[in-house]
Amino acid sequence: MSKYVIENQEKCEFLVHRSAFTSQEILEKEREEIFSKCWLFIGHETEIPKKGDFKRKKVGGRNLLFTRGSDDVIRVLYNSCPHRGALVCREDEGNTRVFRCFYHAWSFKNDGELVGMPGKDGFADDFNCDGAKNMKQVERLESYRGLMFVNFDENAVSLEEYLGNAKEYIDLVADQSELGMEALNDPQEYSVRANWKLIGENSVDLYHGMPTHKTYFDIKMEQDANAKNVKLEGIGKDLGNGHAVMEYTSPWGRPVARWTPAWDEEDKKEIDEIKQKLVERFGEERADRIANYNRNILIFPNLVINDIMAITLRTYYPVEPGYMEVTGYSLAPVGESEKSRLMRNENFLEFLGPGGFASPDDNEALELCQEGYLNNTGVEWNDISKGMNRMNNGEQPHATDEEQMRSFWRQWNKIISKDVKEKEEALV
Repeated sequence: MSKYVIENQEKCEFLVHRSAFTSQEILEKEREEIFSKCWLFIGHETEIPKKGDFKRKKVGGRNLLFTRGSDDVIRVLYNSCPHRGALVCREDEGNTRVFRCFYHAWSFKNDGELVGMPGKDGFADDFNCDGAKNMKQVERLESYRGLMFVNFDENAVSLEEYLGNAKEYIDLVADQSELGMEALNDPQEYSVRANWKLIGENSVDLYHGMPTHKTYFDIKMEQDANAKNVKLEGIGKDLGNGHAVMEYTSPWGRPVARWTPAWDEEDKKEIDEIKQKLVERFGEERADRIANYNRNILIFPNLVINDIMAITLRTYYPVEPGYMEVTGYSLAPVGESEKSRLMRNENFLEFLGPGGFASPDDNEALELCQEGYLNNTGVEWNDISKGMNRMNNGEQPHATDEEQMRSFWRQWNKIISKDVKEKEEALV
C-alpha cells in the first residue's frame, strides 16, 4: 500500500512502519493533511447552554472560542485579535456579551463583531465597514446529535456524509435519554509521552483488556460471582472513512441500563425502569443493545467515544511525534436521577478517571510502546493482523481482533501516502 503500511490479504498480514510514530516529517504532513482537512470534534452543545457562554478550545493546533452568542447561535471564533494577533480571550470559560483584547483594548461582541477601539479617529471613516476586522469565524461548523465539529477545509464533505456508518453507533449513545445528553463538569486534561495515534488504537483494542487491566477485572469478579461467566465478546467493524467500532458484552454494570450485584439491590428497580422505558421507545431488540452492550467508537482522526460503564469522549492532539495532549469529557443522559448520576460518576472515576484502573495502565502501555519505537532501525514494523484469517474465511471479525484498528490505518495511509502514490504512478 505504501512505505508506511503493508496489507497482504493472501498472507493475512497487516504491518505499520514504526516511523509513523516517530517521524517529525510525518507529523508535519498529518498537521497539513489530516488536522487541517478532517472534521474535528470541538465540544458538546451543552457545554455552553446559556446565551453569552463561551469556552476556550485548542483544536487542530488553532486557538478557538466556542461561543453561544446573545442571539443564541453557536459559533466558533478564531481567538486572535484582527489588529495585532494577540489572544482576545484569556479565560478558559465564562459568560460575556463582549470580548476585550488585553493588548490594545479592541472590543468585540460575542458573535465576533468589532464594536469598540480606542483612538478610532486615527483610522479611516469607513474602517471595518466590510467586517474584515471582526473576529474571524470558522466557517465549517456542523453538529450531529449534540456533538459539534469544525473543519478548516471549505471543500470538505458535510459532517453527516463524513460520519457515514458511524452515525448508527453515535445514535445508540444519544438515544439513551429522550431529553438528550449533556457534558458533565469540566474536562480532564493530561499528557502522554507517546504518539497521538496510539490512543486511537488502544481505545478500540479489546485484546489488551484482560492482561493490562487485570486488577479491575479481578475486582469485578469478586463483586459479582456471575461476572466470571460474562466474557469480553463481540464484534469489531470497519465503518469506512477511518471510523471504527467494537461492540461487546462485559462484566460491569451500566447506569443505562444493566444492573450488577456490585450495586445495591434497591438500585435494581430504577435500572429496570430505565430499561423498560427503552423497550417502550425502541422495542426489545434495540433496547437490549443500548442497555447491555458496550461500544467503543473511533471517529477518524482523533475522537473516541467509549460507551462502557460510563460514557467518555476523548480527543488527543500531537505536540511532538512522541508527546500528545488529551482532553476527556464525561457524557450523561439529561434528567437522570441523582442516584443514577452517582453510580455513573463512581463508574467513571473507578475505571476511566485520571486515578482509575484504566487510564494510568493504558498510558503506561502507550509510553512503553513509544520507548520501544526508538529501536525502529532494528525492529521496523508493528503487526496489526489479528483476525484477518477469520475475515478471509468469511467470518465477522471479533471485538478482540484488530480489524477496527486496520480501519484507521487504511484511511491514515490513504491520506499520508497520497503524494507517494502519485509520484510512483508518474514514474510508470
